[in-house]
Amino acid sequence: MLDISIIRENPDRVRDAIRKRQMNADSIDRVLTLDVERRAKLNEVEALKAERNSVSREIGKTKDASEREAKIAAMKTVSERISELDADVRAVEEELRDLLSVIPNIPDERVPLGASDADNVVVRTEGTIATREYDLLEHWDLGERLNLIDFERGVKLTGSRFYVLNGAAARLQRALIAFMLDLHTRQGYVERYTPFMVKADVLYGSGQLPKFKDNLYHDAEEDYWMVPTAEVPLTGLYMNEIIDESKLPLRFTAYTPCFRREKMSAGRDVRGIKRGHQFDKVEMYCYAHPDKSGEELDRMLSAAEETLKLLDLPYRVVAQCTGDLGFNAEICYDLEVWAPGAKEWLEVSSVSNDGDFQSRRAGIRFRDSATGKPRFLHTLNGSGLGLPRTMIAVLETYQQPDGSVVVPEVLRPWMGGLERITEEK
Repeated sequence: MLDISIIRENPDRVRDAIRKRQMNADSIDRVLTLDVERRAKLNEVEALKAERNSVSREIGKTKDASEREAKIAAMKTVSERISELDADVRAVEEELRDLLSVIPNIPDERVPLGASDADNVVVRTEGTIATREYDLLEHWDLGERLNLIDFERGVKLTGSRFYVLNGAAARLQRALIAFMLDLHTRQGYVERYTPFMVKADVLYGSGQLPKFKDNLYHDAEEDYWMVPTAEVPLTGLYMNEIIDESKLPLRFTAYTPCFRREKMSAGRDVRGIKRGHQFDKVEMYCYAHPDKSGEELDRMLSAAEETLKLLDLPYRVVAQCTGDLGFNAEICYDLEVWAPGAKEWLEVSSVSNDGDFQSRRAGIRFRDSATGKPRFLHTLNGSGLGLPRTMIAVLETYQQPDGSVVVPEVLRPWMGGLERITEEK
């Protein structure tokens, strides 16, 4: 959530930032109107309360009964007006909060201008895309040929966009998760196992509600929400708390299944396991001092890149443009891995610095050692990496002429030493 003072003091900057995101900025006018109205009503309330306190002291000293009764009657009118104003302030604040909650973060000046993901900028490409002397299958054909992915039973169990992983594929999925958690732990991110369901205020604090309500799964009876990413519970860990500055940065990693109502266009990504309503992801998260969040962004990006380097998968770093930038983010870099069967780049990680946007919503602060006063810290998050797209890249990259798949060496300890995946019986 943006600091209201930023909108109040520089509304044109905020309007320009929203328009760069290809969004309508009309709500800023209403925010400014409500802000003026709120402060005016608060000033009136404070003046009336001061008057009531002053007169109350006078009433105790007034000996004339008729004069005392007149003052009491007058103060009853004042108290009624105070009650009316308090109700008005609550209504104004509620509308103001609703408007502020759907205004996105202001992009960093380094974010390239653009209207959509087509305008994202490739920063650099790492690794070499090998030339093959044999044709590579897309993962959906490879998965079915080796009996690794069962699409029919996924649909039978749940519906479209669900699937079952068999044997070595299920183990490969588990191996990738364990490998990434172990790696990030060595990189200095402390592992957390968090609930896969959270309260609504945790989703609000992390910036998912109300903006993305239609994309979330909700248990109405218990009022629990399925997490769309481990970023949500990791944000909630310190919600409404003040952290000692000496503890920063706090770095965490966590695995969760992720649940999202994917709004997929007809004909887009209709085959395979690239898009689904349920998927696994390992997340990195950081609570950082505002002066150090830039360093933490570079650190987190390097940590995610190391995952792809150890898997020996070609990838590229892409700077999100203003039109594609996530709601919470000031700046974000995507990591896209090459899938040689489908011959396309797949996003497997987004590494973002959210500044104090998320911590302001969630009430997460640190106590400044110089002033002794609480300040909002900065939060960062990044996938390290997302599945199943990482598995898609592994299956397609490591497939052999005979149709088998070589297990990347770095994953073999979690695969029981298995070196090659062949057809599941």
